[in-house]
Amino acid sequence: MLNLKNIYYHPSTAERPILNDLSFSSQPGRITIIKGPSGSGKTTLIEVISGLSGCQKGEIKWFDKTLNPRQRRWLCGLVFQFPERYFLGLSVGQELRLGQKKLTTYEQLNLLNKVGLNKLHLNKSPESLSGGQQRRLAIAVQLLRKPKVLLLDEPTAGLDWSMRNGVIQLISKLKDNQTILIVTHEPELFKNLNIDCYELNKGKLLSFKNTQQIKKD
Repeated sequence: MLNLKNIYYHPSTAERPILNDLSFSSQPGRITIIKGPSGSGKTTLIEVISGLSGCQKGEIKWFDKTLNPRQRRWLCGLVFQFPERYFLGLSVGQELRLGQKKLTTYEQLNLLNKVGLNKLHLNKSPESLSGGQQRRLAIAVQLLRKPKVLLLDEPTAGLDWSMRNGVIQLISKLKDNQTILIVTHEPELFKNLNIDCYELNKGKLLSFKNTQQIKKD
């Protein structure tokens, strides 16, 4: 279980705290959804969880063990909203092998099949992929690290309906093996999955108990 307690983050450049005494738990086998308007701090929240950013107060635990930022970077896999900005490989195969030099062609193809990219050629450029394919490739790269927690920043943003559905189906398949937390302004897309939904606004979290509430912004 991922547990956040009394997280407080107030950068010197901000008028008010972005995260203000924020607490919640993310359960294994369930998907945690954090919704909220642009600028509400959703991306900041997952950067803090992943260890990319620090916080002035509070603690983050994994099954009752308090983790420092370095430990959280090992625990978490983070997929940003625009993953194409973070690709470094000139080909799909090269992207998968970054930091994984012993990865065989069979293992690469098996991983691509796992994320629904079984027809993708390893020599294809990541920049030439569709938005949905880029999201899947970015998830595949993170899965290679075997993260316990998978953090997804707006995984369906900018995708057409068929691509959205494909990404949602992939997330549904992964939830049994990873604790998944998604920040999104489209929480209704995930309402048929096993989810816990919160709204982040002015640094505070509000829990939603049913799908009718989830639809309301």
